[in-house]
Amino acid sequence: MTRPHVLLSVATSIDGYIDDASPERLHLSDAADFDRVDQVRADSDAILIGAQTLRSDNPRLLVGSAERRAARLAAGKPEYPLKVTVSASGELDPELRFWHHGGGKLVYTTAAGAAKLTTRLSGLADVVDLGTELDFGALLDDLGRRGVDRLMVEGGTRIHTAFLAADLADELHLAVAPILVGDVAAPRFLDPADFPGAPHRRMRLAGVTQVGDVAVLRYLPKADRI
Repeated sequence: MTRPHVLLSVATSIDGYIDDASPERLHLSDAADFDRVDQVRADSDAILIGAQTLRSDNPRLLVGSAERRAARLAAGKPEYPLKVTVSASGELDPELRFWHHGGGKLVYTTAAGAAKLTTRLSGLADVVDLGTELDFGALLDDLGRRGVDRLMVEGGTRIHTAFLAADLADELHLAVAPILVGDVAAPRFLDPADFPGAPHRRMRLAGVTQVGDVAVLRYLPKADRI
């Protein structure tokens, strides 16, 4: 069985925040970087977002470019990548925009969460029970069985932390915006965790690109073992 290539995608402020503490979403990327992210989405077989981000941002999580969607269809792919979310509690509102736009949807949850979601999301998404707790390795195994070769992970903090702490990320796109947030109540890119090899293990910097006023750093987290 082949697990998908896992690409983590995140935009942060210079001081490491992914949002501020206000009710409105802080847009860290500019138009050029949003377009870059749209291309990465179009190149992916599936896009994953955590339940907390789903509830707070209520995104549609789509490929916006009609040309890119047409190119996917011409290549024999679905118009939109599979949309994936993860929720241990199963507390997901069926009215969220995520369920009502794009193509296939998939939810990974626990046995307790599945008891709530199987009926609640009937006709909206497939629900996968991972057992007593969330196992991200098992999640990747299941996506591999479904033919997902490339998974884009768009956060939020808990999800990115879980993938990196479990050593499951193959690639990281870190877009650094020329903004300072400085609010202790604001969310950061990562939570404290027992990261493999930290603090001595170094990722490989595979590229640096200027996109508008944003610096995009491409890192390979497992490069020290190649």
